Amino acid sequence: MSTTTVNQAPDSQSPYGFWPTLRGVLQQKTALAGLVIVAFFVIIALISPWIEPYSISEASCGVFEAPSRAHWLGCDDGGVDMLSLVLRGGRISMIVGAVATLIAIGIGATIGVLSGYFGGWVDTLLMRITDYFLVVPQIVLMIAIAAVWGPSLSHVIIVIGALMWTGTARLIRAQVKSLRERVYVKRVEAVGAGHAHIIFNHIIPQIGPLLVANTVLAITVAIFNETALAFLGLSDPTAVTWGTIMEHAFDRAAVSSGAWWAIVPAGLSVAFLIMGCYMLGRSIEDALNPRLKVSYLSTHFWRLRPLVGRGPDAL
Repeated sequence: MSTTTVNQAPDSQSPYGFWPTLRGVLQQKTALAGLVIVAFFVIIALISPWIEPYSISEASCGVFEAPSRAHWLGCDDGGVDMLSLVLRGGRISMIVGAVATLIAIGIGATIGVLSGYFGGWVDTLLMRITDYFLVVPQIVLMIAIAAVWGPSLSHVIIVIGALMWTGTARLIRAQVKSLRERVYVKRVEAVGAGHAHIIFNHIIPQIGPLLVANTVLAITVAIFNETALAFLGLSDPTAVTWGTIMEHAFDRAAVSSGAWWAIVPAGLSVAFLIMGCYMLGRSIEDALNPRLKVSYLSTHFWRLRPLVGRGPDAL
C-alpha cells in the first residue's frame, strides 16, 4: 500500500467532511435564514463607523426625544442618537463575543483532542478538571470574577472565554475517541506516523465542521454573557455595548419615563443575533448528524397521518 493511499482519509469514511456538511447546511431553510441574519449584523458591524448618523459623544437632540425622521430610534437621556449608539454597541459587543468565543473554543478543542486521543491518565486528569468547571454555575462565577477584577472589556473577554470551554471539550473528546479507532488512523499509525502528524492531518480536519458548528452556537452564549455582565455594571462603563446601553437606560429612569426606544432596539438586536446564530449552528449540527433532525432540538413542520382505512380526509 502506498504512502499516499494511507495518508488520505476520504470523505466517505466520515460524515464530517467540509463539502458534505456544506451541502447539508444549504439544503435547510433555517440555515439560510440564520446565515442572512448573522451576515446582516456582521456587515453592519463592519461598516458602522461610516453609517453612524450622529456622534455618540455629543448631544444631537433632546433628552429621551421620541423617534422621528431626524432620529429614527429616538435619543437617550443625554440627547445622544440611539441609532448611532446601537450601531456602535453592536460592533463592540460582537467583537467581545467573537474573541471570547475563540478563546473558549481554543481551550476546549485543545483539551478535547488531547483527552480523546491519548486517553488513559491524560483523559482522566483533563476530564476531572472539566468536571470541576462544569459543576460551578458559570454566570455566578463570571459575576464574582468580574467584580473582583474590576469593570473592563478585556476582563469580560477573559472571564467568558476561560469559563465557557467545558461543553466544547466534552463534545470534541467524544468525537476524537471515535475517530481514533477509524481504520485509516490505525493504518497511518502502523506505518510509523507520529502523534502530531495524526492529530493535525487526520483528526483536526475531520472535526473542523463540528468546531464551526460549536463556535457559532458558542457565540450566542458569549454575547448573552457579555450583555448580562454589562447590564449588571461589571463591564467597562465607558465602552458602548448593547449591554451598557440597556444598563444606562434602566439606571436613568427610561422605563418610568416611557422611553422604550432607549431599551428595546438594543434588546431586539441581541435577541435577533442570538436567534440567527442559533439557527445556523443547529443547522450545521443537523447536517453533521441526521439523527438530530428527529429530535426535539430541531425545528420541523409536523403533519398528522390519516387514520388507517379512513382516507386522507378522515381528520
